[in-house]
Amino acid sequence: MTEKNEGALRFGRIAATLPVKDIERAKAFYVDLLGFRSVFENGNPTGFVILQRDDAELHLTLQKTHKAADFNMAHMMVENIDRLHELVQGRGLKVVKRLQDKDYGLRAFVFEDPDGNRIDVGQPI
Repeated sequence: MTEKNEGALRFGRIAATLPVKDIERAKAFYVDLLGFRSVFENGNPTGFVILQRDDAELHLTLQKTHKAADFNMAHMMVENIDRLHELVQGRGLKVVKRLQDKDYGLRAFVFEDPDGNRIDVGQPI
């Protein structure tokens, strides 16, 4: 890529936006199970939420007719992936791809949140 003006192209944060049918249920899932905190809500009733934890940020958007995609909607890098895997299994969530060490240097698995959004989780080996 060639830039016409001086200076390097630089990006700031990028956050995944997940469509959800029930925003309060989704917010409770990410807050209660995964330890995120709600830092912004918009609408009355709420139609958009920003969640943060550590360096991670997720956006939830209310889409009452949401139908889950058959591909990953977000990728999370974590520490202690085995603990997260235990939490996901303990909640009875669907694990789409089992926890395993990958040849590309990650220990990883994929699960579905309560709205069927597939979340790919990885930790460097």
